[in-house]
Amino acid sequence: MERPVVIKDPKYRFDSFKDGKVLGGKIRGRLPAMGWNSWNAFGSGNTEALTKEMADQLCELGLKELGYEYVVLDDGCYRSEREDGKLCNEEVKFPSGFRALSEYIHSKGLKFGMYNDIGTNLCAGAAVGTCGHEKEDAKTYLEWGIDFIKVDNCYYLWDNATFSDKENARYTYAPYIKEVQISGIVNSIMKAEEGELFGGNIRLENGAAINIGTFDGTGPEHSPVGEMSGELRFSINADADGEAEIKLSYESGKEEGKGEWLQLNVEEENFYDDLLPETEGFEWSQPIKIKLKKGENLIRIMNHRRQENTLCSYAALKEAFYEADPDNEIVLSICEWGKTQPQNWGYKVGDCWRILNDITFQVGADGNPGQGAWSGDYTCSVTSQYNKAVIMDEYAGPDKGWNDPDMLMVGMDGLDPDMNRTHFAMWCMMNAPLMLGLDLRRVKKGDELHSIIANKELIALNQDRLGVQAKRVYCSLSDKPDKEYVRDNNRIDILAKPLADGSVAVSCINLSEEVWEKAEISMETIAAFFMGRLDPAKFHRAPEIWIKDLWTGKVHGLASEVLTFENIPAHGNITIKVTPA
Repeated sequence: MERPVVIKDPKYRFDSFKDGKVLGGKIRGRLPAMGWNSWNAFGSGNTEALTKEMADQLCELGLKELGYEYVVLDDGCYRSEREDGKLCNEEVKFPSGFRALSEYIHSKGLKFGMYNDIGTNLCAGAAVGTCGHEKEDAKTYLEWGIDFIKVDNCYYLWDNATFSDKENARYTYAPYIKEVQISGIVNSIMKAEEGELFGGNIRLENGAAINIGTFDGTGPEHSPVGEMSGELRFSINADADGEAEIKLSYESGKEEGKGEWLQLNVEEENFYDDLLPETEGFEWSQPIKIKLKKGENLIRIMNHRRQENTLCSYAALKEAFYEADPDNEIVLSICEWGKTQPQNWGYKVGDCWRILNDITFQVGADGNPGQGAWSGDYTCSVTSQYNKAVIMDEYAGPDKGWNDPDMLMVGMDGLDPDMNRTHFAMWCMMNAPLMLGLDLRRVKKGDELHSIIANKELIALNQDRLGVQAKRVYCSLSDKPDKEYVRDNNRIDILAKPLADGSVAVSCINLSEEVWEKAEISMETIAAFFMGRLDPAKFHRAPEIWIKDLWTGKVHGLASEVLTFENIPAHGNITIKVTPA
């Protein structure tokens, strides 16, 4: 494959991202997946024997009955190369093969999940990515009886993804644009500074429009809310219908922010979608023929290929599953680390989508439980993931899918009991997939770890059939708590989540290093964030309002319509359910 696919069908294009339509027979209405994934506990060292033990533990610890049903093999389980074009099990670690392992897991009443990549290789290096093999891989996975697949984004051909050629940025950004010349029924020369800079992080530099494309969301630098792709737009008036030509003064490159791929669109008709020739400095392009209509015409100079290519790659596998078996119910977990802003398009094919790079790079092995962190400058911490996911509620829901701030680190070294409880409460309130990442042999029924991951009340919030991701309704560092991206952890947050039974879950979260003495919020303030989904009058009229602490189980009445939280420990939370009698 020498270039990305030609996109002929508009359903894969950027302009379709807000149409609400899904691809490849995607099933709507699913709640967040729950289960266990091998990566955080064992990295590439997972084995058939370990996987069976984890399946046994899910049953023995009573976790299966609580909804933890998927047992997912992550990277490191295949042979390093395909055999006759097919995926094969690594014979030392998985001697019985994946069909036999699938049958064992199914015999326990659990479901079986596997892992692959949309690139040429898996992240650990095996040259068995799905790229170009989607149809045969879909058939293989169906033969193995999988119920879930996590698909990564390493060694991707059309982006500078992890382990991919950095020069692949040529595909994901347009060149710098300095001037546009139109001739024909309209004759005009326009400088970039005369156009509209629309969306994303596009900006002017030395008279040229730069960063025309979708900025990289892998790291925590940018807010996930707002337009993620930039365009240079011009409005042209034509006296009559007719043809014209456009030439661009451009400078190409192969780096983040400056590429070679141009998309040119006039009034929703695509006239160019391809690489432009390399340049040394600014040069004029060959003329591109366009059609103008009488009156005002919108000309869009852009490159949405970072999102479109990635959607096409995930859709190719999703559609291959549908073609092989239209009745398959396989869950697709998109794991491209938020690079292409999947909150915009992931709902079309995926049941969930990662929002950032990994929550930890210090995974376990040989008895080492691995290392987690409460905070960090990059993505490797509870709060890095939470700070981004907590303002992404508008993108989630049963009709869409779920924001995925990565696997749970409960039970890894580096997190104390308060951190573990708050980490779990955060994920439950935000409707994140609950994929355990610890070695379950470290858990005993009724012990501290078990009391966290087996908390029925918290799990019920995550699995509530209304499927509303919690909104942040108060933040001590922001006047726009539900939209503003806040990374300073010296603060208190309050999250609220309407539930199907008419109750409201509220979680007061202390991200700071010190005890927080007091925080308050009224039911009326909470209701104002949910635009009719929550009626404050119902609480106002209720003869009694009951508060249940979901960690202690204690119940008491509410004396007023103001919720008060006191003495919240450092890194701790108080999570309650508010029910009008």
